[in-house]
Amino acid sequence: MADPADIAQIRSFNRFYTRVIGLLDEGMHKTIHTLAEARVIYELGKDGVTTSAQIAATLNMDRGQMSRIVSRLVDQGLVALLPRTGDGRAAPMALTADGRAVAERLNAMSDETAARTLLDPFSPFEQRDLVGAMRRIQAILAEPDDAPLVIRPHRVGELGWLIHRQAVLYHLEQGWNGEFEALIARIYADYEAAESRPPKALWVAERGGEIAGSVFIQPAAGNPVETAQLRMLYVEPMFRGQGIGGRLVDEAVRFARASGYRRVILWTQDCLVSARRIYQAAGFDLTREERHRSFGADLNGQYWTLEL
Repeated sequence: MADPADIAQIRSFNRFYTRVIGLLDEGMHKTIHTLAEARVIYELGKDGVTTSAQIAATLNMDRGQMSRIVSRLVDQGLVALLPRTGDGRAAPMALTADGRAVAERLNAMSDETAARTLLDPFSPFEQRDLVGAMRRIQAILAEPDDAPLVIRPHRVGELGWLIHRQAVLYHLEQGWNGEFEALIARIYADYEAAESRPPKALWVAERGGEIAGSVFIQPAAGNPVETAQLRMLYVEPMFRGQGIGGRLVDEAVRFARASGYRRVILWTQDCLVSARRIYQAAGFDLTREERHRSFGADLNGQYWTLEL
């Protein structure tokens, strides 16, 4: 059941944002075109030749409403209906020369409005926060897209982000307390402070400009020099089910093998079912288990090993 306070916050944000970007204005950017008409013009300008049904599906718009909008745009000389080809039910259409000019003008006005109202008044740091928040909202609400997955080294500021995100996620999903946050803060600090030899590496998975997950490899403490430890694998909830965890582990194993390690070990908890499946798929074997009380919970720790 959704929290009433969260529902109120969402509705408040919707009212605020529609006012900020002018959605309540009578015409888009003070033109004769409604927001719906402007979106149809934009889609036609982007796609070239398409059909009313295809645009209606893209915009999740009622077919009747779409038909009325297309009729108005045809009457205004902005859209031309083309001769039918193939499926007789789908009448292709495209922007006329006047329609392309209107599309260019609306796009330019939208760019100018976005810059003037949402970027120019703020500092570069505030702009980055604002755009990042918008990107996260879109990533959470949208269907998974085909944006390429980028596996890269971490950047300045991201270690703190990774600590924060994993502390919050494990608290919400597993009920773990602040002991876990303190532990992973030390783990990441130890990683950053460690010498570069024996080899270490941390990978961040990024999709559509958003951090999707991470993992790192470092020499295993108290073990022979040829042993590496895989640590802190995690995937953001909105990116799970896309194979990202497996990609990160594969990258870590390849690095360990190329760096001359003879084996990779890791420690996890048996309640982390998805992670254990990833380790098994990568060839890790469960070597021992140990019950313990940590992070405010009764846990069953598991030690896994992959011989390289």
